[in-house]
Amino acid sequence: MRISKIVEDTLIIAWIKSYPNFRRNPLLLLVLAMVSAIPLFFMLMFSSGGNVIVHGLIGAMVSTVSFAGVLSGIQDIADDRYVKIREMIVAMPVHPASYALGIALAPLVLSIPTLIFFGAIMAYLGFLTLETFVLLVPALIIVWAAMSTMGFMISTYLWKSSMIMLNNLSNVLGIAFIFIPPVYFSEAQLGSLSWISVIIPTSNVAGLIRSYMGLLPLSIDAIVVRWAVLVMTTIAFIVLTSMKSKWREN
Repeated sequence: MRISKIVEDTLIIAWIKSYPNFRRNPLLLLVLAMVSAIPLFFMLMFSSGGNVIVHGLIGAMVSTVSFAGVLSGIQDIADDRYVKIREMIVAMPVHPASYALGIALAPLVLSIPTLIFFGAIMAYLGFLTLETFVLLVPALIIVWAAMSTMGFMISTYLWKSSMIMLNNLSNVLGIAFIFIPPVYFSEAQLGSLSWISVIIPTSNVAGLIRSYMGLLPLSIDAIVVRWAVLVMTTIAFIVLTSMKSKWREN
């Protein structure tokens, strides 16, 4: 199948999964922003100054794309089982990569206004420069990819589970990966346990972004290792998913 056909199908599926939901509920964009911004309120209320707000904004951006990834990988695929969208797409001449990418891309598109908002605040504070922006974008893309593929893997191996259970699981995982690791705060606060942040995709990317902004001293070797861990984690989730999933019956 031609690459152009895969890309075209991906964009169509992403539009099907995003625009109708936005048209029915335009406040969805506000809800997405508020979920990521809630910790910022408490950080402003109880912080003693410094760069706390910047750490919180970094966490909010990572949170936005991570929630989009894990929710699409679990909730959207679970919902498709009941509304029969997946069956219709499978019956069409569509590549499985188009379906996966389209499903994952849809919530990310809806998250763009929220990312722009948080990015504008960081730019106003002087932490988001053009150079930092060039490094920030691929970091957010890789954590979105990692969380999306993790969601696909879970929904594939738990395909017999009910939609309610999968929806609850996606919410629990989203909270666990966002609010427990050092995403909204610097991993330096963990002291000797800061290495834990490297093996968790969300905190790993948050640390990379802080390093790019000069908030966390990381060597070139440490940055390379972090990127390698992220890429290998994403590939591992893809391999595990492909071992279990079946696009069409033979």
